[in-house]
Formats: sequence, C-alpha cells, structure tokens
Amino acid sequence: MSDTSFDSAGGAGIDLSQFYAVFFEEAGENLARMEQLLLAIDVAAADDEELNAIFRCAHSIKGGAATFGFADVAELTHQMETLLDKLRRHELQPTAAMVDVLLQSGDALSAQLARHQGAGGDPVDTGELLGRIRAFTRGEGLSAAAADAMAPAAPVASAPALVSAPGTAAEPVEDVPVTLNGERILELVLGPLERPELAASVIELFSEIEGLGTIQAVDGGMAQDGLRRFKLTTGSSDSDLLDLFGFHVAREQVNLRPWSGERVSPGYGFHAGAPGSPIREEDPGYGFFEAAPGAPHAATPDAPAAAAAARAEAPRAAAKAEGKAGNAAASLEAATIRVSVEKVDQLINLMGELVITQAMLAQNSRSIDPVLYQSLVSGLTALDRNTRDLQEAVMSIRMIPMQTVFSRFPRMLRDLASKLDKKVELVTQGEATELDKGLVEKITDPLTHLVRNSCDHGIELPAERLAKGKPETGTITLAASHQGGSIVIEVRDDGKGLSREKLLKKARERGLHAPDSLSDGEVWNLIFEPGFSTAEVVTDVSGRGVGMDVVKKNIAALGGTVEIDSAEGHGMRVAVRLPLTLAIMDGMSVGVGEEVYILPLSSVVESFQVGENVVKTIGGSGRVVEVRDEFMPVLELERLFAVPRHGEAAPNGIMVVIEAEGARVALRVDELLGQQQVVVKNLEANYRKVDDISGATIMGDGRVALILDVASLVRRSRH
Repeated sequence: MSDTSFDSAGGAGIDLSQFYAVFFEEAGENLARMEQLLLAIDVAAADDEELNAIFRCAHSIKGGAATFGFADVAELTHQMETLLDKLRRHELQPTAAMVDVLLQSGDALSAQLARHQGAGGDPVDTGELLGRIRAFTRGEGLSAAAADAMAPAAPVASAPALVSAPGTAAEPVEDVPVTLNGERILELVLGPLERPELAASVIELFSEIEGLGTIQAVDGGMAQDGLRRFKLTTGSSDSDLLDLFGFHVAREQVNLRPWSGERVSPGYGFHAGAPGSPIREEDPGYGFFEAAPGAPHAATPDAPAAAAAARAEAPRAAAKAEGKAGNAAASLEAATIRVSVEKVDQLINLMGELVITQAMLAQNSRSIDPVLYQSLVSGLTALDRNTRDLQEAVMSIRMIPMQTVFSRFPRMLRDLASKLDKKVELVTQGEATELDKGLVEKITDPLTHLVRNSCDHGIELPAERLAKGKPETGTITLAASHQGGSIVIEVRDDGKGLSREKLLKKARERGLHAPDSLSDGEVWNLIFEPGFSTAEVVTDVSGRGVGMDVVKKNIAALGGTVEIDSAEGHGMRVAVRLPLTLAIMDGMSVGVGEEVYILPLSSVVESFQVGENVVKTIGGSGRVVEVRDEFMPVLELERLFAVPRHGEAAPNGIMVVIEAEGARVALRVDELLGQQQVVVKNLEANYRKVDDISGATIMGDGRVALILDVASLVRRSRH
C-alpha cells in the first residue's frame, strides 16, 4: 500500500509523461468518434443519445487534458461542453452552423494534440472558434457569432496575447520577439502583491513543469511598489500561462506583454548597468542579416505602411495557419499498435484451446510405455513446456498492474484539491493486482469521474471537517482486488456521503418517479440517471450530471455492475465489479456425484473431513458448521445444483471453506480432485448467465467443468 498526500499548499509533482501515449491514442479515438457522430447527426431531429455521446467524447478529452496540464485543449473542450450541454438539455436547437463550428473545433483539437505530442509548429489560434462557440451558447445566430468572434480575433495571428498592459493592447503580435525554436519572449508583471513572496511559487512552476520555458527576474529579486517583473521565454499560450499562474496569484494581478529591452521598464528605479537592472537585448536578429526574409525583426521604417501590409496579409496568414494545423493533425500518430479487443480475445481463446489440447494429449500419454515411445514422450514434454511459455507470453499481452492506472490520480488530486481549497490524502491498495488491458482502457475514464466526484462532492472543506470532529485532511482510497472470479475496484472517501432527502428532492424536480418508499440502494442509484447532478453550480469540475452516467455506461458495456454504499456524514463507497472475460487461473477441482466444479484457488481457505453430528440445523432449514469456535453457514452443492445420484448413497463428504467479501462459507462436496491451471471461458457469451457460476472450462478428458462464483455463493448464504 502506498500513501500520497496532497493539500492546497502544493507538493512534489508526478512525472506523467509515461502516460502521454495512452492519452493521445484515446483522445484520437474520441475525436474520430465525435467527428463520425457530428457528420451523421440530423439537426432537424437530433437524437438525445447521439448528443450525449458527442458530449461524452468532449468530456473525456477535457478530463485527460486537464490531468496532463494541456490547458489549451481543456479550454476549447470546456467551451464545446457548454454548448453541447445546452443542446442535449434542449435549451438550444441544433443548427448546421453549430455542427460546422464543432467540426472545426475537432480539427483544432487534433492540431493542438499533435503539437503537444511533439509535431512542433506555432500554438494553434482558437480565439475565433471560442468566440463563435460562446456566441452560439448565448443563443446568437451565425452572423452575430461571426461578428462577435471576428472583432477581437482580427489583430490575432498565430500567437495570441490575451492579456496586455495598458498602452500595448493595440500593438500587433508581430512585435512579440521569438527565439529560433519558435518560443516567445514576454515580460511578466505580477502585482501589486500584498505578499511578494508569492512570486516564488510562479518561479517554481518553470522548474517543475518540463517544457514550460524559462523565467528570469529583471527586478533584482526585489518588489517595487508590490510589483515583481520577469522575463519569460516560453512556447505556451497566454491562456495556458494564466491558468497556471492563477493557482498562485489572482488572474487580475497577472500582466503579460511583449518583451522589449527598451520598453520593459523606464528603469524601475535602477541605474543603467546596475546589477539586477533590466538588460536590453542588443541583437534580436538571431544571426539573420538585417531586413532579410524570415528575420524576427526585419526593419520597418514606415510603420503605417507596415501596419497596412500586415492587415492585407492577415487572410493569407490565416490560410497558412490553417494549412499548418491540418499538417499537424495529420501527424498525430499513435506510438503503439492498437488492436481490437475482439482480435486479442480470439488470440487468447486459441491459446486456451491449445492448452486444453495439450492437457488431453498429456492425459492420454499416461497409458503408453515411455520406453517404447521415448521420442513421443519427449516431444509431449517439450510441447508442455513450450505451451506454458506461450501461454504466459500471450496472457502478458493484456495484463498490466493497477499501479499504472492509480498513478494517474496523484497529480490530478493535487491540482483539484488546490483548486477547491481542500486537503486530500490519496491511499492506494492492491496496486500489484493485474488487470486486462482492455478493461484498463475502459475503466480509466469512469475512475477519473469517481475520484473527481469524491474530491468535489464528498470531501468537505477543512473548516467544515473540523467542525464535525473530523481531521481536516480527507481521505480517498483506491483499492483493487480479485473476488470470486470478478475484479473489484473501489473508490472510498470519508466525506459527507449522500443525502437521501436531497437526492429525492432533486429527482422530483427533474420529473423522476421517486416515492419515499424507495430503498436506500434505489435512492443511491438515482445518481446514475443521465444529466442528474446535485451540484448547485456548474463548473469545469462537475455539475453537468455526466460523471456517474459515464461510469454506468462504460461498466455496463463490459457486463459489469456498479454498487454504491453510503452513510450520510461518514462517507461513500463505490465498487465497480467486472466479470471475467477470458483468463487462465489456478483452481481446485472438486467432485459432486459425477459432476466436477472448479473453485478459484485464491478463495479457498481450508478443507476438512465431515464428522458425525458436525453439521447443525437452525431455523428449520439453515445449516451451520463449527470450525474452531466459529460457526459458518453450510452450502451443499448437491442440493444447490440438483446433482443426480443415480441411486448411489451420498458419502459423508468433505467441507471446503471459501472466503469472499469478508465472509466465509463451508461448501459440502464429495471429494477433492486436485489443483490445476484452467482456461476460463465466459459462459454468458457462449450460453447465458447462470446464478452462482462465473465461467466454465474444459478438462483434460474433454469434460466441461463449471467455475463457481465464490462471491455469489457467500451472498446466497446470507439470505
């Protein structure tokens, strides 16, 4: 178990670059899916499910982008979300122009992602797109949207300057100096600050975030009238910088302007050449001849003529930027080969058939003389060894530890806790539990929603927790384990839990059937309704009613379930239970009559012979057995599965003690047949769901044996 603590004061950052490839691939898939849905949508009669699906694509991209610190992607998808949210709530009617702007936004997102992936190029200018989306969100028509968006976007080229000092707002962007690497050189003025030492937090960002750029104090490290001044060299946009700096300094106290050795300051009280005084860059030409094509600061003796030429060149520059964005989007390539789950399942299924065939050959070879058939026996031994090696290699293709998933959340929780002014400690359990890669890809987004919901809705503010007698630091626990042939992932918090009255009230306001007679479990399940949210204010964290909806949809697509347990004032537990699809596991085979059943070896505690008068009857029908001063319920597999005896007398049998969900049950069987590796087949895919059975396997003699669902048997014993 590992503990990672976070609070609003900060903490050590986590290197997320190892997860970039997965994010870019998933984002590419979501963009492709969103484009398909937008192209197929009927604006005259838009389907709610289609709108919800488009919304979820944008929401998934935004969540990942915010986690990895791609603020430009998060900003654009957030505005798209706002528009899509109004469309799916029927507050706006879809139009062809809206579809066009969403498709263009998808293209811009592809270019932004390609740039973050390393394709290079200038920052993507999304000013016009953002303006048009906001206009549509306000309900304005296309012409109004275009007019509203183009006005502020007219002077903007490839690198927008969103915040400028008074007197520099009208300066063209071409005045921003750039390096040979395409990074902009800016002046940053912070203040006036009541606590000038806050500027140190901004400086630390440049050492913690790789690729952000460099920062250099130009005021000698001393505040003048509460103002701190710095020289920045960065490839990030102004909006990115504002988002980052806003965690430490109020946005209105952040002022960005183009860097100029002359204009950076009239002196700020320093004598020229004094230590710490602003340094004028004498040669901004970076090795270019003066006035040469491509020089960053070609001579412009006639300023009005240059401004007119710049205005005339704007349409061609925009077209050129659009072409660059298209090329960048085309270079958004996956770093790995992604294969459909069906193909990998087919590979593992064939591997399972090979294991079964090898087991049959091994069993049949026991009757032959190893001396007469020495070569055959030697070949079968080599086949057994190679089959096991191949089996491990094939299975390892899909199995990855949960640590890979859990490692995504420390940075996200740190930033989120800081944004919400909360203190949160993350505890992870079962990081070594291995999970199928296909499941990992599908549960990452639901887990992200669950963790964000726990931090936003569950964990209280420090003052509120102290008033309730709780420690000011809340705890969110992520746990993974194998239980009875299922994989269970839990998200627990010690926050305020769910309020039954609040949920019922919200449900009735939305027109849902919510009588007071509903059980607690049924009331908790109301939060799975599309668009259902108890948040009073919609933010970029929550309040749109999409989180639990996405969780249920993704898990249901895997044939899994989501269970909620909550105690108001004490916390909440969400358990995601996923069934087995196909795996090779260690099992114990037991016999009942002529039938063979498999118990997962990890769930078997012990076994013992059944003596006389050991089993007691209670309540007329229930049976218990005493094991070392502990009574546990008894389940007889013969009765449970109606196993025929064909006139044979039932032996005293053997008790096998199994454990799941914190409880133990004794199973009565006839005999123990042995321990072996078995290939698990999904019974639902080949037949139908059967109670108390999690799968099936084929034994070495060709017979089918059923794999028991230990957790289901334990739950049955409780009733």
